[in-house]
Order: sequence, then structure tokens, then C-alpha cells
Amino acid sequence: MSRYDLTDFEWRVIEPLLPNKPRGVPRVDDRRVLNGTFWVLRSGAPWRDLPERYGPRTTCYNRFVRWRRAGVWDRLMDAITATHNSDIQMIDSTSVRAHQRAATGKKGDRDHCLGRSRGGLTTKIHAVVDAQGLPIRLGLTAGQAHDGQVVNELLNHLGPHMIVLADKAYDADRIRTLIEEQGATPNIPAKSNRKWKPCFSKRLYRKRNLIERFFSKLKHFRRVATRYDKLAANFLVMVQLASMRLWLRAYESTT
Repeated sequence: MSRYDLTDFEWRVIEPLLPNKPRGVPRVDDRRVLNGTFWVLRSGAPWRDLPERYGPRTTCYNRFVRWRRAGVWDRLMDAITATHNSDIQMIDSTSVRAHQRAATGKKGDRDHCLGRSRGGLTTKIHAVVDAQGLPIRLGLTAGQAHDGQVVNELLNHLGPHMIVLADKAYDADRIRTLIEEQGATPNIPAKSNRKWKPCFSKRLYRKRNLIERFFSKLKHFRRVATRYDKLAANFLVMVQLASMRLWLRAYESTT
């Protein structure tokens, strides 16, 4: 058993959430396929280097893609994060380098979320975490995109009495309005050029280090620390899987 494999506890959480297959040829062992996927995620190795103990690499990769298209990974993420602490939410982003092979995807109308800067190709991971520093919602943009570009999608599930922590990059009237219209309260430091200074709690703002620690843990997964996937949709699933693994570890540590 590899140290990257799902523990018995993690498997007991995930197994009931997987799609049923009542008819036809029985599906290849789900746990083995998932362990192979997590091995690729954690090691950063190409799919073709998947060890034989996980079965054919085509089986693992094809199911990874098929379940992405069917929305299975999204539903797993929603189910696993359903118990999040909603008192405080934090939003931020981090940039990751994209390997040159990630730029070889087909061109066209599809947004590959790749940006070019002096450091080379980059992708930006946007995340909202809860009061425990565990991820709730995720998004991708090109590396040079402004942090506020995906705010509407990531901060659209707020509620009354919730506090949103963010840095100065999110100090915009439209973002504050988006938060307040949902009954939540923004705790965002004002930019130096802002004439009207809104209320701001430095004490609460210190909790924002939790999202920085989340990004640090996320980059322990080598397939996330460097982007190898040509498609943004595939890379986002890798980020989701790493996030789900962090949730499962948190669950296991409290049992």
C-alpha cells in the first residue's frame, strides 16, 4: 500500500458518494482507480508512469475525464465540504507555474487559463476557505488576471452574519456591495487612495493566515504545485481532489 493511497476511513467517506452502476459490466474497482489518481496527484508523475498495482493507466485516466464531464468530481466536492464552518470565509489566490507541455493544448475559443509573464506561463488558483482554513469553492484564471475577476462566482453563497476576509486586492465598491447585498460583512483593508475608510478589524484580519496555510498545503500535491494539464478543466479537478484530501484528513483527525 502506497502512502498516497486512501485510508480505510477516507474510503468509507467517499464510497457512498460515488455513482452507482446497476446494469452492464461491473466497473473496475473504484478504490484502486482512485488510489491511482491520487498517486498521480501527489507524485506529479505523468499518467503513463502509473505503477502496475493501480491497473491500466488508460482506465484511471479515462475515468478521471469521464467523471469530470459527468460532474462527479463537482458533486463529491460539494458533499465533502457541506459541513463547512460558515461564520467566516476568506478569499485569496495563488499563482502556479505551468509546465511547457500545458501550453500544447488545441487553440480556439476554449479558455485554458494560461497567462504569460516574465516568469513564464502561469495559472492563478482562486479559493474561498472557511473558518478552519478548509476550501469551499475554487476557480481558475490566467496568471495575470486580477483577483476580482471570479469574485461573482466564488462569493455568491454568503449569508447573514457572515464575515468575509480579503486583502486590499479585493477593496472595490462592487465587491463590497456584492457581499453586503447577501447580508454578509466585508472585512477588507482599504486601499491608500480610498477617500472613505470603511470599518475594519485588524484582529479578525489576522485569521486570514489560514488561507495562506491552505495554499501551502495545496502545493504539497506536485500535480497542483506545477500545472502539467493542458485543459484548465482537468487542472481544476486536480485542485479539487487535493482539496478533498485535505478535508478527509481533517475529518479523520477529529474522529
